[in-house]
Amino acid sequence: MTQIATAPSGAEAALLSVRDLTVSVKDRGVVRPLVAGLSFDLAAGETLAIAGESGSGKSITSLALMGLLPNNVSVTSGQALLEGTDLPSLPEARMRAWRGARVAMIFQEPMTSLNPVHTIGSQMTEVIRAHEPVSASAARTAAIEALRKVRIPEPERRMKQYPHELSGGMRQRVMIAMALVLRPVLLIADEPTTALDVTVQREVLELLRDLQKETGTAIILITHDMGVVAETADRVVVMRHGRMVESAPVEQLFAAPTQDYTRALLAAVPRLGTGAERAKPLPPAAPVPVARLVDAQVHFDIGASFLGRPTHRVHAVEGVSFDIRPGETFGLVGESGCGKSTIAKSLAGLVPHQGHVEVDGQALAGLTAQGRRDICRHIQMVFQDPMAALDPRMTVGEAVAEPLLIHGIGTPKERHTRAAELFERVGLTLEQMTRYPHEFSGGQRQRICVARALALKPKLIICDESVSALDVSVQAQVLELLEELQRETGVSYLFISHDMAVVENVVDRLAVMYLGQIVEMGTRDQVFGNPRHNYTKRLLDAVPIPDPLRRARAHARPVSDIPSPIHRIGNAPNRLPLQDIGDGHLVANDW
Repeated sequence: MTQIATAPSGAEAALLSVRDLTVSVKDRGVVRPLVAGLSFDLAAGETLAIAGESGSGKSITSLALMGLLPNNVSVTSGQALLEGTDLPSLPEARMRAWRGARVAMIFQEPMTSLNPVHTIGSQMTEVIRAHEPVSASAARTAAIEALRKVRIPEPERRMKQYPHELSGGMRQRVMIAMALVLRPVLLIADEPTTALDVTVQREVLELLRDLQKETGTAIILITHDMGVVAETADRVVVMRHGRMVESAPVEQLFAAPTQDYTRALLAAVPRLGTGAERAKPLPPAAPVPVARLVDAQVHFDIGASFLGRPTHRVHAVEGVSFDIRPGETFGLVGESGCGKSTIAKSLAGLVPHQGHVEVDGQALAGLTAQGRRDICRHIQMVFQDPMAALDPRMTVGEAVAEPLLIHGIGTPKERHTRAAELFERVGLTLEQMTRYPHEFSGGQRQRICVARALALKPKLIICDESVSALDVSVQAQVLELLEELQRETGVSYLFISHDMAVVENVVDRLAVMYLGQIVEMGTRDQVFGNPRHNYTKRLLDAVPIPDPLRRARAHARPVSDIPSPIHRIGNAPNRLPLQDIGDGHLVANDW
């Protein structure tokens, strides 16, 4: 029987009242419900979290409220009354006036939401001037202030940049600023912090709470992160397969969930402090590590003088040194722009570097094209977005066998056999080899990417945010798969992530990066059990705890803009030498 998520007792009339909402898709003449009989109320100033795994109907619900459903999807019954007005029944002309001004939405993937051919400033001011009769100068001032509120450094300069010039975290902050700038009465946040660092996530969630206190804005938070739910929501609706499974106040749901699905969802959440329970012996140091960096540097020159010469330099990686042992999982953590992915690209030979970088004992500097290709047999990557990493025109079987074809390994039959073995190993069937990427779920696509990375039997696999966009249950399955493969093959991992709870549960050693430099490095127990650098402590403090009773924790808010890794040429940043405080636990001496 469908439950109705009602507003708290004593509340005024609901700002938003959803009753028996059914959203259906028409495919080849067949009408199939994607969301069925959904009902809930939302009061002004309240946060309702809609939680569930991919395909549960969370995002379809938000698109129905925004009037942004695809052409073959429509609201077939029910109502969604915002201040007494039924949103799904509004004609597009009226909905366009409401959208942005009265009801706004923050999407999960900012790159598909921002126009790549317009600057950030033009897009921000367009939103403001479309709904408010203000001058271009006033709109620009409001846009800069909105960017500053979401802690974007140098907002005046960002206004002149294009989306591709910003990191993923920066782009998401721009989207949040655009949604908040008009102070809507209802804000729908669809996975707004999935791609953000824990510190920025903390700031964004606190910013949303501050906005509620100021304006009484109601928030629908759509997420699969139960830690975020516990930290922000007043009530929770849990969805599965388009239907409401359970609805309750957040404290009640976490303390005593009534449904098996809810209990399984909460059990799959990675928690800080559980990594020590999974402790295993640290792989021994080897004469020849799988990978080694010594004083690695990656710089990018930008800007141009009157004569066309660069004026500034991005110090993406500045003097980084570490090694990765055979059979080890080495973690790199830090905020967006700290240099994690740049290090991964330099190891893979995808960006030029200074200093010494080697893979399997072979220095990358001075390699020929053939030498770089040969190195790829020892090092492979699994990226964050599996859909973008797979060619939509190739079957997944062809995608897994492609590395063998590129390196001229085996006959067509042998390559097919190898691909089939890999499919079975990652938990997929042989029949699925003839399908295309769009026919799989996100978790299955990531398994396919893991299978492809294993095709050449590499010694090192770089996992660059490879589970950050997955549901917690699917994330747990992929991490378990990676652990099994490591036990069987002895492969090493460079695990790059901003999710500290996940990192603690998978790594043997890790390095914490800040502005292109390592500020702390050591074993899992050293860094998580005895963090010594202030930045490491701040990262750990910002991790959402899946316990609503602990949301009152005090957090120190930054009082200044995030420093920039961009410096005028000839004015390099100060190096932070690392000090060994015992047993190889290294900490930058500014701590």
